[in-house]
Amino acid sequence: MAIEIKIRKSEPIDRALRRLKKKLERENVIKDVRAKRYYEKPCEKRRRKEKVMAFTQMLRNRYAE
Repeated sequence: MAIEIKIRKSEPIDRALRRLKKKLERENVIKDVRAKRYYEKPCEKRRRKEKVMAFTQMLRNRYAE
């Protein structure tokens, strides 16, 4: 899985790096690497997902009105 960006003619390096970071973020590469940095037990994984689901449900209930 190689992610490439082509540097355009007379494009500054910082703008090319920004495009690369955006592309990595859109494809969830950074998120996956951070998640796999340390081992997470299945019960911790489940607990984290349940916490996120409860938070999103609370937001839906709050702003559904």
